[in-house]
Amino acid sequence: MPSSGHRLRDVEHHPLLTENDNYDSSSSSSSEADVADRVWFIRDGCGMICAVVTWLLVVYADFVVTFVMLLPSKDFWYSVVNGVVFNCLAVLALSSHLRTMLTDPGAVPKGNATKEYMESLQLKPGEVIYKCPKCCCIKPERAHHCSICKRCIRKMDHHCPWVNNCVGEKNQRFFVLFTMYIALASVHALVLCGLQFVACVRGQWTECSGFSPPVTVILLVFLCLEGLLFFTFTAVMFGTQIHSICNDETEIERLKSEKPTWERRLRWEGMKSVFGGPPSLLWMNPFVGFRFRRLQTRPRKGGPEFSV
Repeated sequence: MPSSGHRLRDVEHHPLLTENDNYDSSSSSSSEADVADRVWFIRDGCGMICAVVTWLLVVYADFVVTFVMLLPSKDFWYSVVNGVVFNCLAVLALSSHLRTMLTDPGAVPKGNATKEYMESLQLKPGEVIYKCPKCCCIKPERAHHCSICKRCIRKMDHHCPWVNNCVGEKNQRFFVLFTMYIALASVHALVLCGLQFVACVRGQWTECSGFSPPVTVILLVFLCLEGLLFFTFTAVMFGTQIHSICNDETEIERLKSEKPTWERRLRWEGMKSVFGGPPSLLWMNPFVGFRFRRLQTRPRKGGPEFSV
């Protein structure tokens, strides 16, 4: 890994671990093999609250759309089609949220800056590598340390409290899908709210809902506000993520104005590297690569994540 000026701002120069240091090299050497067998989860109070609030807001929107607007409707096919579409978007959004939250974003193994690991790298004479002084690991190119995850994350874009995780190399596609499906569901809910208001006004608020007119108005107004906020936030994030992918530049790299020292994958090449393979409907599927994991407790030396 060649030395570069912009990397010097990011990494402090510390000597590599010696045999007398306290880190357990056996745990770091097996961490990469264990990562496929565990579910990643960050025990951050703010992040967990934000994630629960996200789910509650989506469930509230689904409740209002289903029980306030669609079920009382006399148009059977109108209710069925819109109910299926909205619930599919909600399921896809929440599934993408789970995959983003429970997928390792690309964490570098802790404490791998050992003499044994250094010898296994077979470095060339004069080749420079960097060690993160916070998690004591060999820091790959384009990796940044997250103070919340307590780990260095490969191609870290940002830490998002709403998904209680970093957005990095391995879970960026799920975050993009989450923002896209939430934005689509928000637009759908706003359209249904507009149609419902028109129908209720024309019918003078009689038989337009199973709830009383004041309760119906409050529920619809709150859903409109939620839809506007969600759409604005997720649409901006979706556009930002697509722009970053097409330019092969993370948000941190853009904010720090880091000059690229890597071969950039622009536009479709960048999209293929994030979503995997040529363009297809599988890009829209948050269940790709999903497999159930058996619950298994693993003792760890601290850190905010636990394994299952």
